[in-house]
Amino acid sequence: MNPEWPDSQEFWRDKRVTVTGGAGFLGSFVVEKLRERGAADIFVPRKREYDLVQREAVLEMLHDARPDLVIHLAASVGGIGANLVHQAEYFYENLMMGTQLLHESYVAGVSKFVGIGTICAYPKFAPIPFREEDLWNGYPEETNAPYGLAKKMMLVQSQVYRSQYGYNSIYLLPVNLYGPRDNFDPGSSHVIPALIRKFVEAKERGDNHIMAWGDGSPTREFLYVEDAAEGILLASERLNRSEPVNLGSAFEISIKDLTEAIAREVGFEGEVHWDTSKPNGQPRRKLDVSLAKRLFGFSNPTQFENGLRHTLSWYLAQSRSE
Repeated sequence: MNPEWPDSQEFWRDKRVTVTGGAGFLGSFVVEKLRERGAADIFVPRKREYDLVQREAVLEMLHDARPDLVIHLAASVGGIGANLVHQAEYFYENLMMGTQLLHESYVAGVSKFVGIGTICAYPKFAPIPFREEDLWNGYPEETNAPYGLAKKMMLVQSQVYRSQYGYNSIYLLPVNLYGPRDNFDPGSSHVIPALIRKFVEAKERGDNHIMAWGDGSPTREFLYVEDAAEGILLASERLNRSEPVNLGSAFEISIKDLTEAIAREVGFEGEVHWDTSKPNGQPRRKLDVSLAKRLFGFSNPTQFENGLRHTLSWYLAQSRSE
């Protein structure tokens, strides 16, 4: 451990922390880890009270919370299908939330702003593994480009606010997340929860096959949600520069292999039929995660198979309790 890095308990002890999206999938783990670190004053704005797309709501939230540090996790987001249907909303809502919240945090004197971007900001054909310096070398994959570009504007804003105003904000690029408490709604879920639910329900019905999108050839990297939360807090404590930093696991798996792994975990013995009329999305996703380790000591301890098992167990427990 770098002796220049602050002690976690000491860092958070007297800070007022606002976590937008703190009641969501990733946010709930960030809030839990903040409490474990001794943070006593945590404010989680709820959308029904503060619609952060609206400037007036941003101002009201900052007035009510009076934070020393803002972690901006809130996002309008979904899987490939939802991105295709809601491109305009995802662009506008994410752009307005990020731009206004960062600006008004600066104006209000919030000492540090932690912006959470998305792997969707990378060019469609970025060299593998994705390195932060390649972020601007091409247009993102078309199905999620509006979302990715809207979140990417926080990076531009972070850099110019630091350059012109000396404002301390950071920008992290987490890869696809998975884990307990994920969104399993078939209309908006990402690939792992969508496949878990599809296989579980097919097994319960006794189906002899399921349909999966695309051809199974794309690859993805996945980061367990608790590891992502830990990475965000380490960066909040130790990182004070506006260059983008990847958060990932460096574990790459094809959608075909992922689908088969989930089928095995669920115990589904039918076939998988691939609907090649549906989009594949970005061909490959794999991150270079060396910068996060060097700058703030982040590495992910959760093996993918274990994380997948925890996720399935959580979903089955929730399904039985409903």
